[in-house]
Amino acid sequence: MELYLKLIDVLFPVFFIIGIGYYIGKKDKKFNTKFITNFAGTIGTPAMIFYTITTTGVTLEIFIEYFIYAVVILGAFAAVGFFFLILLKKDPITELPPLFLPNTGNMGVPICLFAYGTAGLGVASAIASVIILFHFTIGVFLASKKFSLNILIKNGPIYGIIAAISYLYFDWEVPGFLENTTFLLTYTTIFLVLMSLGVALTKLKIVSWTHAAILGSVRVILGPIIGFSLINFLGLTGFMAGVLLIQSAMPSAVLTYLVGSMYSKKSAVDNIASVIVSSTLMSFITIPIVVYLSLRFFN
Repeated sequence: MELYLKLIDVLFPVFFIIGIGYYIGKKDKKFNTKFITNFAGTIGTPAMIFYTITTTGVTLEIFIEYFIYAVVILGAFAAVGFFFLILLKKDPITELPPLFLPNTGNMGVPICLFAYGTAGLGVASAIASVIILFHFTIGVFLASKKFSLNILIKNGPIYGIIAAISYLYFDWEVPGFLENTTFLLTYTTIFLVLMSLGVALTKLKIVSWTHAAILGSVRVILGPIIGFSLINFLGLTGFMAGVLLIQSAMPSAVLTYLVGSMYSKKSAVDNIASVIVSSTLMSFITIPIVVYLSLRFFN
């Protein structure tokens, strides 16, 4: 019974805030989340990366270790996603991002926070930083089929990663004013991005339920299977293994839709939106199962 109560403690806040966003999006069809997107991308996410990596007990060794694990898992996600897109006769290039870039930031980070506390938050952010980096490098490359160094230079989260790694490498103590500021920005960002995810669900539409269901299943079912396989292969244990499993189970990132809208043709963007919606809806069922298993076996 205690484990089930813990499961409610972990998931209720996240799903409740997403529900608030969904309610707002339904009530106000013209509600614009552009401010949230701009705030999260330029200020909130860099601050969250810095705070969660430098103040939650994550060492440089742990950061690098889980950064590498995340890259390995993403490679497996990409291979599986590429196969299924070919099988369904989809564009395996422009439609690949939602299958291999999970929503580890918007959903994964807060879920890991409630599941494992600040220690879990730090490891979750180390994993999420890889996905954020990939969004503005490989994600843009796949969407536009060309690489843009200019976009990478203007990417705020990358500077948050660099600053955090610098503090870890030199073992600097984070000044109180900086810790407190990034703390406030971190929790503000978590609330806003969860709410914006709910709003986004009211606007994104599904083109083909059959294909969306298949690809959504690939994201939220095969994802944690791949994550668990890596955990088992490496013999990982404890809360860090649990965080890795939870992060691998996240649905497709909404940011893949935003990037696709800027660089891909409309048909590809519509298919990306379909996968995001289907995987997110399915995750309301699959995530509780994965979190339950994580809390039971990796604590």
